[in-house]
Amino acid sequence: MAKIVIHQYKVTNPEELVKLCPFSAIEYVNDYLTINAACKMCNLCIKNGPEGVFELEEEQVECIDKDKWKGIAVYVDHLEGDIHPVTLELIGKAKELAAKVNYPVHALFMGHNIKDKANELLHYGVDEVFVYDEEELKDFRIEPYTAVFEDYINNVMPSIVLVGGTTIGRSLAPRTAARFRTGLTADCTILDVQENTDLDQIRPAFGGNIMAHIHTPNHRPQFATVRYKIFSAPERSVEESGKINYCSIEKECLSSKIKVLEVKKKEKEIGLEDAEVIIVAGRAIKKQDDLEMIFELADLLGAHVATTRPLIEAGWADPRKQIGLSGRTVKPKLLITCGVSGAIQFVAGMNNSECIVAINKDEKASIFGVAHYGIIGDIYEVIPQLIEKIKAGGFDTEKLVAATTN
Repeated sequence: MAKIVIHQYKVTNPEELVKLCPFSAIEYVNDYLTINAACKMCNLCIKNGPEGVFELEEEQVECIDKDKWKGIAVYVDHLEGDIHPVTLELIGKAKELAAKVNYPVHALFMGHNIKDKANELLHYGVDEVFVYDEEELKDFRIEPYTAVFEDYINNVMPSIVLVGGTTIGRSLAPRTAARFRTGLTADCTILDVQENTDLDQIRPAFGGNIMAHIHTPNHRPQFATVRYKIFSAPERSVEESGKINYCSIEKECLSSKIKVLEVKKKEKEIGLEDAEVIIVAGRAIKKQDDLEMIFELADLLGAHVATTRPLIEAGWADPRKQIGLSGRTVKPKLLITCGVSGAIQFVAGMNNSECIVAINKDEKASIFGVAHYGIIGDIYEVIPQLIEKIKAGGFDTEKLVAATTN
């Protein structure tokens, strides 16, 4: 990382030098000229200051031998051996990336009594599965899981590591990346790989107002987490391909200061991520009672109801029903937005839906830029009419869903 160095012995008029910086980053304290954290590295002090007083000093960067790091690893997120679908989506993306740089695809599977579940991964084109089956890994505890992750990376040295953006993945990935003093990009929406094996990681930043392009050219491995429903899972093949490696690790590495006393399972429910049809209520909803027409339409279509952030902040809906950067990412067969403007933060969470139908009275609304079908009109007029037609048998709701997704 570059920094600006001040050669104190050349400072002759410090009060005037302080005025060089428009960001007030130059200070003169106790007869000493310093640069504070407000420095923007604009180099104006170097250009406009006396010659030799300010100097840009580039930090020497160690070049890593990239040839020693090969392969793309996918962490297998699971619950008692039942593999989370985000893992399959990441395997699909890993295969796509690996084909560009001639890399193998690995799956890292850790837990207890999971050996018989590892073969399932071979139906999705993984080259090798590395299985750590230990009693200490029965329940997720961050210390032993990180130790296993570290052991795998030290032995196999993958160039790229992909982790699902689940509760466990968000905890495990940064801790493991820190062990190797390497970077991690969270919630990537686009992944690509260069010919030199650098991973292009693209994700929304600054509230979704820009798309940040991040890469890690001088460190390995390259870590990235990805939310569920961002990529598509590959088709399951009938035959198995690849091989399984059963690994071991020293027991002292699996010690933990955390003791699991009891595990309480949540009642299983279909979340927004798995819903095939979703109705989204937006800012155009005037009051909470008006959500009833959204729920009525959803009941008729067998759909889930979701909302945008303004309705969550108003306290009208469960935060778990929010779609967008700060909510859920979905990819249903059919998504109908009702009075949603289409801010980029919202669009980032639903633009992979198979069919998007937008209802908005503003014909210039951004949502029409991503919608496959648009209805320009007031939701308080359009939705009641739609409900009445469905009730009257004007059309078959199953055919509606099928027609819009084919």
